[in-house]
Amino acid sequence: MKKIFLIISVIISVESFAQCDIKNRILADGSMVYYFDPAVFYTTKSKSLKINIVTDKENYFVALQPIPFPEKKVGKKITDDLTIRLANNQEYKLTHYDTQYIQNDSIMQVLYMIDNKDIDAFSKFEAIVATINMKGTEFIRDYNFKLHKDEIKKQLACFLKKEEK
Repeated sequence: MKKIFLIISVIISVESFAQCDIKNRILADGSMVYYFDPAVFYTTKSKSLKINIVTDKENYFVALQPIPFPEKKVGKKITDDLTIRLANNQEYKLTHYDTQYIQNDSIMQVLYMIDNKDIDAFSKFEAIVATINMKGTEFIRDYNFKLHKDEIKKQLACFLKKEEK
């Protein structure tokens, strides 16, 4: 019986650790950012949207990776804010922070800053809908999340747990 308990404990701890696979990279300005691999929130045959949390340990950002995305000249003009409705039925406006083209311009990533007063709500409730205005594409509408709705919540929990230590 003790062996079974030990095996279950190891599986649970490995699963918990795997959920907090925080990665990091140094930006051109020398600052360090921490992030998770993006999770698919929405997908159809012609469109998809991946989301992850990025932090510099001072601020938290929701990073969107839409497909399709506009060419760089048009994409850099994206400056509208993002609105996300959470499972508590409240809408939260996230301020546009930056639009980046990464991995040899094969991925467009748009960063939106989560207001510090909203961190608690994002760490407690699933994301339900995002309202996005991606200029230069037909990516202008509400996206009802069907996949990994709790990913923002999970990723924030990992970062916040790590900060407590």
